Amino acid sequence: MEKLLWVLSVQDNKEQGLTMQVLDALSLSFNTRLKWFEICVVSGIFSILGTGLLWLPGGIKLFEVFYTFGYTAALASTCFLMGPMKQLKKIFETKRLLSTIVILLCLVLTLCTAFWWHKKGLAILFCILQFLLMTWYSLPYIPYARVALIKYCFIICNKK
Repeated sequence: MEKLLWVLSVQDNKEQGLTMQVLDALSLSFNTRLKWFEICVVSGIFSILGTGLLWLPGGIKLFEVFYTFGYTAALASTCFLMGPMKQLKKIFETKRLLSTIVILLCLVLTLCTAFWWHKKGLAILFCILQFLLMTWYSLPYIPYARVALIKYCFIICNKK
């Protein structure tokens, strides 16, 4: 109700455009955002459930559908925490652009393996790539996480 009153009272203000007034009126409260974040994360469990379907006869299609749905829900969960526009801006930042492109490519290729190629090995490879790329994509949200991971890998590689 407060947002509606605020929108109606701002109509006299010529500096704020109609688009901004509508967007502010439609914005979600923190509790609503948190609830939808939780729903998307729980829906992401479908990717885990889909893994069990991979080994059933003809289960590769179900696996790919469940995995892709769960993965997409997990990606969408951050849109509710940050907001969709802020998330889109972050996705296409230079430090995440390559990961974003390859993640989307792997999503498409994962579905191609299910519906056209019927190769379980490729499906598993693309799922592993999606997991690794999502980890790499998420690391910049943690301060200095990428630098620490690179240094750790460098130290491990030099021990051999």
